[in-house]
Amino acid sequence: MHLYLHIPFCKQACHYCDFHFSTRLGQKSALVDALCAEISLQREYLPSRTLETIYFGGGTPSLLTEAELQRIFAAIQTHFTVSPTAEITLEANPDDLNREKLTMLRAYVNRLSIGIQTFDEATLRWMNRAHTATEAETCVRLAREAGFDNMSVDLIYGIPNRDAALWQLDLQKVLALDVPHLSAYALTIEPDTAFGRWEKKGKIPHADENIAAEQFEELTKALRGANYDHYEISNFAKPDQYARHNSAYWQRRPYLGVGPSAHSYNGHSRQYNLANNSRYMAEIGHGALPATVEKLTVADQVNEYLLTGLRTRWGCSLTELNGLLVSDFAEKQARDLTAMYATGWLIRVGDRLLLTEAGKLFADRVAATLFVEE
Repeated sequence: MHLYLHIPFCKQACHYCDFHFSTRLGQKSALVDALCAEISLQREYLPSRTLETIYFGGGTPSLLTEAELQRIFAAIQTHFTVSPTAEITLEANPDDLNREKLTMLRAYVNRLSIGIQTFDEATLRWMNRAHTATEAETCVRLAREAGFDNMSVDLIYGIPNRDAALWQLDLQKVLALDVPHLSAYALTIEPDTAFGRWEKKGKIPHADENIAAEQFEELTKALRGANYDHYEISNFAKPDQYARHNSAYWQRRPYLGVGPSAHSYNGHSRQYNLANNSRYMAEIGHGALPATVEKLTVADQVNEYLLTGLRTRWGCSLTELNGLLVSDFAEKQARDLTAMYATGWLIRVGDRLLLTEAGKLFADRVAATLFVEE
């Protein structure tokens, strides 16, 4: 089973970020108390109480103090059993990762996901990131010295009005660091962000999909040449270094999400916590679960599997699709499958539907074409 904890605090707001967070750090300790209380309230949610992965996301979980981490782990260990081989990941910003902080974190977690985004100073300032280009490189070396052999780095590509050579430099630098895992995402400008408001006013250009596609192809070529497995569209790893927690999401494993805006999935329904810190804490304080539950229909489950599964190197199992539908998926969707095969974006290999290299640029379109209706 898998546990996600949303830590909704940041030092400052990145101009592209559409996740739920607050820069009012004075609420942090009280929210940690509420999160611990929610762990108790949700202790029966998962089919098993043995945790194979724990993931601290956000926000910026590296803002947590040791006392706050101790409280969270005490709550987890009261209500769950943590497997001795559990993957325990914490998202971190480079500016938080000094030697002292890394030594403390290593006592609690065994994997870091570091939000570098770019190694270019000017782009970091434009994005309103809190760290410097020097910190972006230094933190990886410091993390290794602290004993973090298992770590991931995030990069962003498809940034408008940016010299294309800077993306090549980012790739060269991340490969030189030889991290075991890389997540890379095309910049998406969401309406309710600083970038979204600036784009609407014409202060910044629209993101160019063609540039993003070119840089994605450069990314896949560079990582393949460095012997990384491209195991999910945005994720690359050395063999045996795949993110076990995220892989559980993509393979429809049950997981519990606690904290404001966190999502959970138990195989039959999804639930979504309030994305409001004060209201979340008030509800938890009254012993209520601040979540909306959505019962998943057969079509919901099939379509979610298509949307996530096709993004991975494992693709979608026709046996699993048939089991969900209680009918033959390939027969039901024969016309659409034939059309997708003809595009060269999708192939069938034995029991599995897989995207081709070309198809990885059109994953959502392929999945949507194959969606079923009730």
